[in-house]
Amino acid sequence: MDELTRLKIEAAAFRGLVQHLQKRSDVQNIDIMNTAGFCRNCLAKWYKAASEHYGSAVSYEQAQEIVYGIPLKDWKAKNQKPATPEQEKKFEDTKPLHAVISVVD
Repeated sequence: MDELTRLKIEAAAFRGLVQHLQKRSDVQNIDIMNTAGFCRNCLAKWYKAASEHYGSAVSYEQAQEIVYGIPLKDWKAKNQKPATPEQEKKFEDTKPLHAVISVVD
């Protein structure tokens, strides 16, 4: 597979993941984090890191809006629920498994 095709496929896969997460606003970030070790905010951090790496820096807030589809404050007001003590404990217990934010070429 040539490089351009690989990049197009990867970009399409990323867009598909972002669209799915935007549609599933009923799923809380802490639940995704506790299960998979990453969440919407991690995707925004990867996006920001990649934008800086490739010389077209966007702010973390801009990256969050790209991932959430709306400003984060609006998403939180509409969708975010308080974390339960059980969710917070699992978050702390799984911290060693959480995603490392870096750029992968």
